[in-house]
Amino acid sequence: MTQNANMPEPKGQVADAYTGNWVDRRAPGWSRPYLRLSRADRPIGTWLLLLPCWWGLLLAANATGRFGWFDLWIILGCAIGAWLMRGAGCTWNDITDRDIDAQVERTRSRPIPSGQVTAKQAAIWMALQALIAFGILLTFNGATILLGIVSLAPVAIYPFAKRFTWWPQVFLGIAFNWGALLAWTAHTGSLGWPAVVLYAAGIAWTLFYDTIYAHQDTEDDALIGVKSTARLFGDNSRKWLLFFQIATVALLALAFILALAPGENVLSLAVVLGGVWFMGWHLMWQLRQLDTDSSETCLRLFRSNRDAGLIPVLFLAIALLV
Repeated sequence: MTQNANMPEPKGQVADAYTGNWVDRRAPGWSRPYLRLSRADRPIGTWLLLLPCWWGLLLAANATGRFGWFDLWIILGCAIGAWLMRGAGCTWNDITDRDIDAQVERTRSRPIPSGQVTAKQAAIWMALQALIAFGILLTFNGATILLGIVSLAPVAIYPFAKRFTWWPQVFLGIAFNWGALLAWTAHTGSLGWPAVVLYAAGIAWTLFYDTIYAHQDTEDDALIGVKSTARLFGDNSRKWLLFFQIATVALLALAFILALAPGENVLSLAVVLGGVWFMGWHLMWQLRQLDTDSSETCLRLFRSNRDAGLIPVLFLAIALLV
């Protein structure tokens, strides 16, 4: 759905939201500022939080050779939880960054700096989302519940990372890929080395896609003193992104080998490694398309990582059937 060129922009629309998104066009007026806080008008972040969860679950199912009804709940619970916790995390980010956001062209249209909601209202909304997500977490086993609680620490720290380190994307990766550990544990009852290596692969992937994303704001970030890997790497970003791509592919392949090799199902292992290969080519395609001076290109490539992350999901699901 696209917006008619002769129609005015919907009131309160955020600058980097999809044109004609359901929040700006369909949601009740009173709910729009809160849904914008949760990035419901920009769903890519929910996908990037959810996909490592599905990686972890499907890898665990392949490793154990079983997939039951409760695993369907894990899939759904992770999807709902990702939407809620991404929303809560983004709300927390907007509360802590409200003064910075007001100085950046791309972010000054967000609900708090634009005056659509107050910081207090945002805090209440954040707490509501987190409480519902906690209710979902309680349906899992004890080890998963503990992991879910521990995950709040990197979520709380991340918005401040760009103030004290040039590597805030590492903190984002730590927070955004926690679902790989959580979903593996929800299926198996305990952590395993394949899940830990899978988690590391997700962090490398986050460094890849979020460095691309951060190139949209390098000029504004430099003016206000906000740090990022995009600013740190500068003209060397392409070389660093190639390194992150290689690390993502290598670690993902290692995680799959550690999980499936003991089962001696050569066909399943070949299938999942095929997924790693195709994801690697998708990341290479992004590198070839990249123009760090074009905000539009950076945003488009960042969003394309939903498709990149779905590739291993597809191949892991196929491997369960062979």
